[in-house]
Amino acid sequence: MVRLWDGSGVERIAEVSAAAGELFAEFGVALPPDDAVSTLLAARAVLVEGEPVHGFAALGVVDGHAHLEELGVHPDHGRRGVGALLLRASLEWAARRGFTALTLTTFRDLPFNGPWYARHGFTELPRERWGEELRALWAAEEPIRTAPRTVLVRSWEPSPEANGITPRLP
Repeated sequence: MVRLWDGSGVERIAEVSAAAGELFAEFGVALPPDDAVSTLLAARAVLVEGEPVHGFAALGVVDGHAHLEELGVHPDHGRRGVGALLLRASLEWAARRGFTALTLTTFRDLPFNGPWYARHGFTELPRERWGEELRALWAAEEPIRTAPRTVLVRSWEPSPEANGITPRLP
């Protein structure tokens, strides 16, 4: 069950992030070490699944849109729908707060990145639609652009039957 992180067990979530990051090396993508704890503490919200935590989604706001900072699932729990549950919960979190889009940056061609998000309704966000904050984020991610990356978005129309804040999700 996905729930809002209560701030406990940060070490476990950092372990999940590190283990998930090891998958990139299997696809020839060498990532510099990241600071998962800083990402978690800076997030507007962190959603977690499992006890102990099997996966997490760190969410923020970029250019007035909800933004998925990081979604990680421990490989021991991969390919079981944990990522999809967290993604759906992230979309719902965004919609409940009045956002009508969720953006993210990801590796374009890795099967568990760009193509996976595309299967979940995300499309490429053209550069001309990037705001100042997204451009700054893209520039800050230069050290991890060791393979082609992209910016993706999933947008929805507000639902009138829910006072304009719940997306119509498939």
